[in-house]
Amino acid sequence: MPDKQKAKNDIGENDDDQDDEEDNDTEGLNNQTKQIIETGSITMAKGKHLIHCLTIIGQVEGHFILPPQNKTTKYEHVIPQIVAIEEDPDIEGLLIILNTVGGDVEAGLAIAELLAGMKKPTVSLVLGGGHSIGVPLAISARRSFIVSTATMTIHPVRMNGIVVGVPQTLSYFDKMQDRIIKFVSENSHISAKRFKQLMMNTGELVMDVGTVLDGAAAVKEGLIDSLGGLSDAIKYLYQLIETQKAEENNENNVSNKNKDESVIKDRCDKTEKAEEKTEKNVENIRCDDKKSRHLHHKNKAISRKKRA
Repeated sequence: MPDKQKAKNDIGENDDDQDDEEDNDTEGLNNQTKQIIETGSITMAKGKHLIHCLTIIGQVEGHFILPPQNKTTKYEHVIPQIVAIEEDPDIEGLLIILNTVGGDVEAGLAIAELLAGMKKPTVSLVLGGGHSIGVPLAISARRSFIVSTATMTIHPVRMNGIVVGVPQTLSYFDKMQDRIIKFVSENSHISAKRFKQLMMNTGELVMDVGTVLDGAAAVKEGLIDSLGGLSDAIKYLYQLIETQKAEENNENNVSNKNKDESVIKDRCDKTEKAEEKTEKNVENIRCDDKKSRHLHHKNKAISRKKRA
């Protein structure tokens, strides 16, 4: 027992030493460098507009932890970042850089749905590869770019581990593929039928089913919007930011104009009501005055009769 306790203490001491080493490694670094090391992303504040750069690299890690030697993008880290970016009033736009081999389908699709539902301007750039579930992630932005040397692999849904050989399993695969096909067709210029053809192609890959598209082919198929590099993506993101700001200013001006018109109308209505009330009061006074004079003449006539 003492030996086991000593081993545990040694392990605890080693963990503490590793934490201290990591803290020492980040000491003396600026905030941007620390942000890159800790999250793999960066907020760029020295450009024309304040934008956040989110990287999706390696394999998208989902419900199961991948081996430590794998480069991964953890969806439980990415999702809170996206929410924080959307809610941060200082951040004006989001640039998504992709070089991924794919990964967990549900985790990747969840991230893609979040990106597609953002109000802030978003632009994606595929470098190296945007394979498998990386395809929905790449097209989830308002505008997607790909460099000419990058490739995108489109293939059917796969599953690792034990698979039950029953019709229900194939039905489950079909439903999952339909979700992906629907998202891709709704967020790009490729039809669902054409995307499924590329997915089920048997004449291109030796050991698999599917299609590999380079940058130009991905644009030609309507999967990606434009060929371009980093400067093109940032330039377009700036344009989206400025266009959205102009639209918001116009909406605010229209809203203020409508508000002013509403205030003026309310004032006019109040003035009309006050005038109507004044006219009624004047009429009432006239009626009362008329009645009073009539009563006065009547009393005067009665008084004369009594005297006579």
